[in-house]
Amino acid sequence: MARHQLCLLTTTMLVTVVVFLPCVASATGKTGQIAVFWGRNKTEGSLKEACDTGIYTTVIISFFNVFGHGRYWTDLSGHDVSRVGADVKHCQSKNIPVLLSVGGDGYQYSLPTPNSAKDVADHLWHAYLGGGRRGVFRPFGDAVLDGVDLYIDHGGPANYDVLVRRLAGYRGKPVLLTTTPRCVYPDANAAAALGTGLVRRIHPRFYGDAACTNKTDGEGRRSLFDWEDWDAWTSRFPASQVYVGLPAEETAADWINPESLYYGVMQRAQTASNYGGAMLWDRGADKAYDNYYGRALKDFV
Repeated sequence: MARHQLCLLTTTMLVTVVVFLPCVASATGKTGQIAVFWGRNKTEGSLKEACDTGIYTTVIISFFNVFGHGRYWTDLSGHDVSRVGADVKHCQSKNIPVLLSVGGDGYQYSLPTPNSAKDVADHLWHAYLGGGRRGVFRPFGDAVLDGVDLYIDHGGPANYDVLVRRLAGYRGKPVLLTTTPRCVYPDANAAAALGTGLVRRIHPRFYGDAACTNKTDGEGRRSLFDWEDWDAWTSRFPASQVYVGLPAEETAADWINPESLYYGVMQRAQTASNYGGAMLWDRGADKAYDNYYGRALKDFV
């Protein structure tokens, strides 16, 4: 339900009449924020190159996808890991936060116990974030990432609340916590983490899931966008910024052309008081089309 406030309208006829009418509270409107996933395709170019496009305002490195059982691994699909630390610092010098996404589409991660969640949090803190325990290898050298994104598709939701609280509790550089759930609300895999109230950004993936992309309107026509779940995400988590997660790949079945996106999605999405911007999957697809989608979105997100 839209929030309202009283607006004063004064009209003059034979007498002055003061009428109080309801008006919709001011919405977020355009934020200019575009988050993009980087790290899934060597042909997408370097992290530095992504940040130098002037399109993206957050870059999410993907994925830290082996954890929870005493082993840790970040898969960057053939990128030269030794160069990433310098690129992280370059992006941050341009005020572009760089996050590490945890999870992905593999099956080699889970948090079977609260202690395993604490161990993973400690590893992330010392290997990628503001820590630096002796004996813990830092793949990106002394570069300090800005936060952690949870992209949990497998292994269940158990103990991600423990992980989030642990990451939020370290002293030093604050850890920005985000999540990239499936579009249908609720996403059981994100529930525990979101229940902490510590996740500041949510990027629901409005693509790759027939439960969202095949919804129809009252006349049985395929809907352009899943407003039911968008409204659920924004209303349930008013303290978090919610982004519209989109595929940059033009051949994707659920790709929305920029004109339709502007008139049919963004104008309504931006009426939410906690609208955050857009999230693109991914840098490789955007670059393949000469940054067409990202540049188009930059004008109206």
